[in-house]
Amino acid sequence: MSSLPPLHVTGRVDRVREAMVEIGADALAVTNLTNVRWCTGFTGSFGALVIAPDSATLITDSRYATQAPQQIEASSAPVDVVVSADLIARGRQALGSVGRVALEADDISWADQQRWADAVDAELLATHALITELRSVKDDAELARMERAAAIVDEVLAEAQALLVSGTTERQLARFLDDGMRDRGASGPAYETIVAGGPNAALPHARPGDRAFVEGDLVVIDAGSVVDAYRSDMTRTFVIGAADDTARTIHDLVTRAQAEGVATVRAGVEVGAVDKACRDLITEEGFGPEFGHGTGHGVGLDIHELPSVRRGNTAILQPGQVITVEPGIYLPGVGGVRVEDMVVVTDEGCRPLTRSPKIPLTAT
Repeated sequence: MSSLPPLHVTGRVDRVREAMVEIGADALAVTNLTNVRWCTGFTGSFGALVIAPDSATLITDSRYATQAPQQIEASSAPVDVVVSADLIARGRQALGSVGRVALEADDISWADQQRWADAVDAELLATHALITELRSVKDDAELARMERAAAIVDEVLAEAQALLVSGTTERQLARFLDDGMRDRGASGPAYETIVAGGPNAALPHARPGDRAFVEGDLVVIDAGSVVDAYRSDMTRTFVIGAADDTARTIHDLVTRAQAEGVATVRAGVEVGAVDKACRDLITEEGFGPEFGHGTGHGVGLDIHELPSVRRGNTAILQPGQVITVEPGIYLPGVGGVRVEDMVVVTDEGCRPLTRSPKIPLTAT
């Protein structure tokens, strides 16, 4: 495989500062480690980033005294590194004299919020999704990693179809997929791989077990991989042997609904319109109650990011966002079908990152 373009974070801290101004914050304490990574390139398991008007300081402990400066330099982040085991005490020093400090309310614990309140002589603000909204728009280097992660799963799934026969267990197939991702260069699965056959396919987030496939089973496979921390996400549904009328009906309907959703994706469109396109078709065909979850979500450093592709979401799709479109129908005791692609939003529509075929329904 070709090499990936380098990841640089230049300009990200300044973008965060601009967002801080919009909410009236003079400074921000970034405690979500994924947000810290996005801003700085630092990958450690302990740290906080304090962004003040004229400085940015990464605070971490002695385990990362060498790693942190190296990663900051490699990513071109305009950030100083301070080694300390007390993030909040050192963070207070990094803040200097400011009037209003924002905390990441979606991440920080109540106890740490109280510690910040005791430590700083400033008004505290709760901020929600300030950085995760910025993260939702991917640059070319991020997209390259996600495309590689998606291609790996496409390749492994193509080989895995040889195991879609009576007698294979869900766990065996899931292990094959996970091992195949690593063999092709992924660091591992993006989440716990879902392989659900027969009645288990009616459970949207079923965990693979020791149930063996039998003739006529619908099998839902939901898999993604991780490449350089960026994730992919895709679902396909197969049948063991010959499909009965119910399987063909719901698979055809979900596939058509998913295509309607993908066709709706375009910069400038409300996110909720994508959900509506899928949901309306499924509802018109009489299966509305059997489609109980949202239609998708953003993907990136986390498997679930903004935007949330759900009914009524009035947020506007932006070029460079990566979302999933994954309607499903689930019949308790019988089985289910879900079809999912991960796509990049463009001004003209969208570009698929997941390319595994959706038909024919049969595995062979």
